[in-house]
Amino acid sequence: MGTLLIDKLLQTVVNQKASDLHIAVGQPPVIRLDGRMRRLETKVLEPDDTVALMKSITPERCQQELQEVGGTDFGFAFGTAARFRVAIFKQRGCVGMVLRRIPNEFMTFEQLMLPKVCADLIMRPRGLFLVTGPTGSGKSTSLASMINYLNESIDHHIITIEDPIEFYHQHKRCTVNQREIGVDVPSFPEAIRRALRMDPDVILVGEMRDLETIEAAITAAETGHVVFGTLHTTGAEGTVNRIIDVFPTTQQEQIRVQLSTSIIAVLSQQLLPKIGGGRIAAHEMLVVTPAIANLIRENKTFRITSSIQTGAKYGMQLMDDTLFKLWKSGICAKEEVMMKSNKPDELQVRIARAEKGLMEEEDEQGEGDKPGRNGGKGH
Repeated sequence: MGTLLIDKLLQTVVNQKASDLHIAVGQPPVIRLDGRMRRLETKVLEPDDTVALMKSITPERCQQELQEVGGTDFGFAFGTAARFRVAIFKQRGCVGMVLRRIPNEFMTFEQLMLPKVCADLIMRPRGLFLVTGPTGSGKSTSLASMINYLNESIDHHIITIEDPIEFYHQHKRCTVNQREIGVDVPSFPEAIRRALRMDPDVILVGEMRDLETIEAAITAAETGHVVFGTLHTTGAEGTVNRIIDVFPTTQQEQIRVQLSTSIIAVLSQQLLPKIGGGRIAAHEMLVVTPAIANLIRENKTFRITSSIQTGAKYGMQLMDDTLFKLWKSGICAKEEVMMKSNKPDELQVRIARAEKGLMEEEDEQGEGDKPGRNGGKGH
């Protein structure tokens, strides 16, 4: 019963291009489509149903972990249609599951609307490249796209350290070794330390959760490797502060110095629903110039945001400028961009000004097609 049903449900997720499937007792299966939760028109699930569904896809070792600690994660392939990252857990004594769809095809930088400067930055011989944003903001997709770009452009040895492995990479021009935490290697810090002995050019660290992992990643970046890492932070300034704050006060001075020499960029992203369906990513891009490295070293991170604003010539962009453009070009609704804004009050003023300006221009010339660069970038 379980296998039959799960295949049908996963096929629905793939067909509708949903991002997640939620299985919980007491309601029908639910899919997340363009960020919204929708119930499927099927039966309400009983405790036996969710157990059967869980057993039909969960490896033995994970079923054991579920019994022992009440939760487990793993990745699995649904034929050639897609891969899924699965989180299984207990709630009120019953089994629940969330399955995240990982597409099989890689998207290009253009499709993802990644800042153009990314292509140059990831070709650097060493340094730390951070991709940040809330859960489900497409970090894995952006990173997979960057790894794939390297894989198609240059002959490198790439090691990915993931929990669990999400996108599968074939060896193209690069040799790609993917190691899964709990299957191939016990922990992130251990995996990074071992990776350094495996003659890598690029190391991808799936999650920089704790001091040990962050320390290992910075060291790897300093010793002549490109290290990609992800953090659940919003904005470039917040990301730099978060890394430093993980360390005890006595070490912070030293970490500032290390970070300032090793970090090359921070890409922050969020996903927004588009008007008319689908989703789009908005990005903030910090490129670490010598001036910004100085700010990090001297503990003046509060000046990073204004440096991004004046750093357009280096390919930098602020989240709120990107959001403003998405609203102005009619791609996203005002409410949606406001919700994702770092400084909603300022963005609101800017949008109100633009609305007024657009109205006036339309009155004057009846074209409304050539609005001025509204208070954004001209400094």
